[in-house]
Amino acid sequence: MVQRKGLMGCVLFASTSLSTGAALAQQASAGGSANATAQSTTLEEIIVTAQKRSERLLDVPLSVTVTTGDELAKQGITSTADLEKAVPGFTYVQSSFAAPIYTIRGIGTYDEAIAISPAVTVYMDQVPLPFSRMTEGTTLDLQRVEVLKGPQGTLFGQNSTGGAINYIPNQPTDYFAAGADLTYGSFNELDANGYVSGPLTDGVNARLAFRTEHRDDWQRSYTTNQTLGQRNFTTARFLLDARPNDRLDLEFSANGWSDRSDTQAKQKIGYAPETPGGFPGAPGYPNLQAQLQAYPNAPNDARAADWDPGAKYARNDSFYQTYLRGEYSLTDRMTLTSMTSYSHLNVYTPTENDGTTLPNSSILALGHISSVAQELRLAGARGPDNQLKWMAGANYEYDDTLDPPLLGINSTNSGIGPFRFTGLRIVNSQKINTAAVFSSLDYAVTSTVSVYGSARYTRRDDKFNSCLADDGNGDLASAFSFLSTLLSGSPTVIPVGGCVTLDPVTNKPLTNGINSSQNQDNVSWRGGGSWKPTAEVMLYANVTKGYKGGSYGTVAAIRPIQAAPDTQESVLAYEVGFKALVLDRKAQVDGAVFDYDYQHKQLLGSINLGPPFGTLQSLVSIPKSRVDGAELNLTARPVPGLSVRVGGTYIDSEVRGNFLLANPLSGPDVNVNGNSFPNTPKWQATSDVEYDHRVANDWSGFIGGGLSYRSSTLSFFGGNQFFEIPGRTLLDLRAGFERNDRLRVEFWGHNVTDQFYTTFVSRITDTITRTVGMPSTWGVTISYEY
Repeated sequence: MVQRKGLMGCVLFASTSLSTGAALAQQASAGGSANATAQSTTLEEIIVTAQKRSERLLDVPLSVTVTTGDELAKQGITSTADLEKAVPGFTYVQSSFAAPIYTIRGIGTYDEAIAISPAVTVYMDQVPLPFSRMTEGTTLDLQRVEVLKGPQGTLFGQNSTGGAINYIPNQPTDYFAAGADLTYGSFNELDANGYVSGPLTDGVNARLAFRTEHRDDWQRSYTTNQTLGQRNFTTARFLLDARPNDRLDLEFSANGWSDRSDTQAKQKIGYAPETPGGFPGAPGYPNLQAQLQAYPNAPNDARAADWDPGAKYARNDSFYQTYLRGEYSLTDRMTLTSMTSYSHLNVYTPTENDGTTLPNSSILALGHISSVAQELRLAGARGPDNQLKWMAGANYEYDDTLDPPLLGINSTNSGIGPFRFTGLRIVNSQKINTAAVFSSLDYAVTSTVSVYGSARYTRRDDKFNSCLADDGNGDLASAFSFLSTLLSGSPTVIPVGGCVTLDPVTNKPLTNGINSSQNQDNVSWRGGGSWKPTAEVMLYANVTKGYKGGSYGTVAAIRPIQAAPDTQESVLAYEVGFKALVLDRKAQVDGAVFDYDYQHKQLLGSINLGPPFGTLQSLVSIPKSRVDGAELNLTARPVPGLSVRVGGTYIDSEVRGNFLLANPLSGPDVNVNGNSFPNTPKWQATSDVEYDHRVANDWSGFIGGGLSYRSSTLSFFGGNQFFEIPGRTLLDLRAGFERNDRLRVEFWGHNVTDQFYTTFVSRITDTITRTVGMPSTWGVTISYEY
């Protein structure tokens, strides 16, 4: 392994997010108790499917963070974004279009589109959720979540250069079971969660789960008497298991969610005009420059924000998915698996972007995505004690996306000559066909030494149509008619609602928009070996090559070159790690060091079009960069009733070689050579401690808490102090009692020190704004298992 700045020789502090989850490994599909387990000092085994087969976590030669559903519930983790509390090395930010961006070990793709392919892919029990906006309801009624770190392209597919997150729902039971919990908290939060499970007939079991979340406004304007921030979210899942005979297992799922919550308003922290010199003059249009310059910056108050008076910011987003999984045992050691899924997302997300009560910038993210996926694989074993394990398969995915956001603007760059415009429409549609074949081999050379390898060939064909269009009031069409006439030397008339993207040669509008296609293929692979000197100790070393397909972005393309796709990115990852149960199985420790050679890192950047447009948004890719890091994980039960988990990750990222990106505050381009990645803290740590003590035959009391830390980072390459996301330490506490492992009453507080912290900083038009985390919140949750 290549050594970077002495990193690979460094020693890290102890770590494992609630992670190695071996901690309170409660696998009961009906929910069940962690109390009886907590009274033991022996860690229970966790069974995972990280390699698409069931095996002990201790036997998996990968860096995998596992957290049980019980632990997620105790920590108040109700979304993928909350995994920052449990998974060191994982970060979350929300784009300006309210799309979630997930990053693992510095590998992630920032873009504002709803239809951008992520670098960290999310799965529901191995069924893909191929776009991050689909992932809101994933934490419902879970058995566990597995976070696989590093490229996972061989078994889980492309677009997982950072890693994969696999949620495993609780399964239907062959006996009747039911449970529910009710939460009341700050801002009149009222959440209800429940499930019912059991047999429908011989060999057929079902499970229905739901969650609904409601909360009053938590944000308040610091210049008016407005409030904002209500929560209105509902999700549900139905699972049906059938076993027609001893060889065939079938599982059907229908799940979905609806989000009617308000989008979060931003805080203005600075004024930075897109066009130096101020607003162009035009009759009938207000000039906001003086007002924006004089507008007060937001105080360091988590609840403070500003937005346009009277505007509505409630989402109308929804998602549903159905899938059918079948497993057929051809022989005692050979299984055929088929997974078929259909997913559909609708998005209607209004967002205010300038952080003021002035009409400077707003976005309405619109669109829908339909995705069909099919996987067929054959897995088996040969030899004594299954010495050789093998798998071969193929999958296909078809994605149909429409991503046409509407932008409302009254900014210093919303004018051409004497013509002003107050809005624009960006029309993007894609049809993506992805096909792949894959295989893996795992061979036990001796009783303690194993070697393994896997590979996947992927072909991706993407057809794309896009244009920058008038929003229907004719202002943008008039402005670009004037510009096209001026540049082409002949009269141009663009109709109301028409496409205004200009041909680079004729300077006439592209009536049918930009039509483009991208055909690409790659071979992902992984090879490595492991040594188990004892049944409870493993050392492993891996080399992995992973790819993320090239993408088209949602940009206001004045010229076709802005909409050109970026090339596919790749990561060559080296990793050495260990896992061990120690102290008579009272503790588990695991760790890894890793070195990534990162090629063509994809991100939303910019391109200089020259006069009269200057620098505008475009997808770009950074040719060379690298990531080095290490993590060390500890889970322990030193005495009966006490569980301790501590986790940490160190990440050192760097762009290698000269590369120019647009300055986030305008001005000369910035050479990012030597820069660390944005949204990538160098240090992250999580911890969780709980003590459970039986006070009577049927009663026990508990007290616990979690602490999470991340160091500072920047939100964009080349950003100055305005774009810093300061480090933060967040403390959550909980206490309560249980009876008979069925009734649980928990009093909780999140961010109990009321720390003010920033989650993201951006500059969309003429203001610099930040998004901040929630203030201190408190509540009580009552749970009952039947």
